[in-house]
Amino acid sequence: MKNILRQLITDAANTAFDNKEFNSNEFAEFVIEEPKADAHGDLSTNFAMVNAKTQKMAPRQIAEILIRCIGNDHPMIEKAEIAGPGFINFFISTAAWYPVLSDIFEKDTRYGFSDMGKGQKVQVEFVSANPTGPLHVGHGRGAVVGDSVAALLSACGYDVHREYYINDAGKQIQTLGLSVFLRCQELDGKTVEFPEDCYQGDYIHDIAKALKDEKGDWIHTISENDAIAFCSGFAADRMIIRIRSVLNSLGIEFDNWYSEQALVDSGKVESVIQKFKDRDLIYEKDDALWFRTEPFGDEKDRVVVRNNGQSTYFASDIAYHQDKLDRGFDRIIDVWGADHHGYIPRIRASIAASGKDEKQFVVILTQLVNLLRKGIPVSMGKRSGHFVTLKEVIEEVGRDAVRFIFLTRHYDSPLDFDLEVAKQKTNDNPVYYVQYVHARISSIIKKAREENGITEITFNETAVAKITEPEELRLIKHLARYPETVCASAEFMEPHRVAFYLMELAADFHAYYNKHRVLTEDPVLAAGRLYLILAVQKVIRNGLTLLGVSAPDAM
Repeated sequence: MKNILRQLITDAANTAFDNKEFNSNEFAEFVIEEPKADAHGDLSTNFAMVNAKTQKMAPRQIAEILIRCIGNDHPMIEKAEIAGPGFINFFISTAAWYPVLSDIFEKDTRYGFSDMGKGQKVQVEFVSANPTGPLHVGHGRGAVVGDSVAALLSACGYDVHREYYINDAGKQIQTLGLSVFLRCQELDGKTVEFPEDCYQGDYIHDIAKALKDEKGDWIHTISENDAIAFCSGFAADRMIIRIRSVLNSLGIEFDNWYSEQALVDSGKVESVIQKFKDRDLIYEKDDALWFRTEPFGDEKDRVVVRNNGQSTYFASDIAYHQDKLDRGFDRIIDVWGADHHGYIPRIRASIAASGKDEKQFVVILTQLVNLLRKGIPVSMGKRSGHFVTLKEVIEEVGRDAVRFIFLTRHYDSPLDFDLEVAKQKTNDNPVYYVQYVHARISSIIKKAREENGITEITFNETAVAKITEPEELRLIKHLARYPETVCASAEFMEPHRVAFYLMELAADFHAYYNKHRVLTEDPVLAAGRLYLILAVQKVIRNGLTLLGVSAPDAM
């Protein structure tokens, strides 16, 4: 509807210029939006105000000319009014909204899709938690945001690639190996002093027992260093299997699992360091190697190789992001936790230093999740191992509740996740509130078929023309906004917009259903209303699907 109105305005402006009523045919970019108050019409534009300088005319005069050139006989426009300093408010005719319904039926599961991305290659890297412990709810939020952003971009015509970066090299993996090695010794009856900086959780016992069951006493036949190194790899592999399983239960799969250790072993880290050394972008100081990131916008230069000869995580990340761009992605999107905020400038600096466009690199930062039970915080502490895992949350409240509730706030705001609310089958539970609409409509359609003998719900001009109630038109107008919502969600990488949209659409449906019967004694009116609510159901399903949430037919 906005596109049609935009073209009408543009054509009218050109007509005004041809008639010498406008002084220029160069028109400034104008906005078409929905007024906040229904009394101000369905759509509004600021065309007159943004073109006042070019046309050398008062905005209200421009608005009067534009309305006259549009004419009062266009089937889409019921009337147009000038408001305030020169806004033009358009009231759309009732009949003009009906094609929205047929468009939904025609496109069905692809209603809301677009070619905005035009096939651009985009990589979304998300979760990427160190394989040193179970995933927690913070990881879960990043997982759901990343997966939903990828789905939205795909729906809008981008060629999307999902990737998990496995941090399976470095000190944390060595600590993981030592933790498992010491637990193996305990299983052999030895008394060991377990360092505080080792991983304490029960999962370490589980991995140690699995290693003993598989290898027996073999690790005691090799040197301690070799045994710890083997335990590191064994434990990391087991943790990745667990992580993959949990993410799969959340409906998340990756196109690629990229190993940091494989990156190091390939020589790419060493190679990229050498390339920057050759360009004097990496220099030696205090027996360490430093990257000149400060000239590229970072607050200070960064160490890439320590004075003990070990490369830093930053060195691996430089090589990893170079590799991403070398693979031909037009845009690389990283989903990180909020605690990585300070890491962004140094990665951006490394990309700029390589001669690449730093704008190709985008970071989404997800804020903390406060896990509650009946409003009371649930204690968490990863190092001690005493915390509620993401797996436990999914098992308790279900995949749909986890995914949807994670998206009920913008990811840059902290989120309160109440386990008890997530399990409720009431309107206080947002996912239930939306899914219930889909199930309720399925129930109505089933009743229409079984009791009213309606076998097919299709477009009927006479029936649709009976959809005139304010609540019905409000529903159609809301349905018309869905494609724009999807595009905006993809453009700004904000999946919560779709969640908000669905909750608002659910509210409009509940308001309609509480006031009007669908299966009335008038079979023609009933046919029109069935057509309307089935369109609502299709859009609810499409939106939930983009968020990775099911659309049940019964609840």
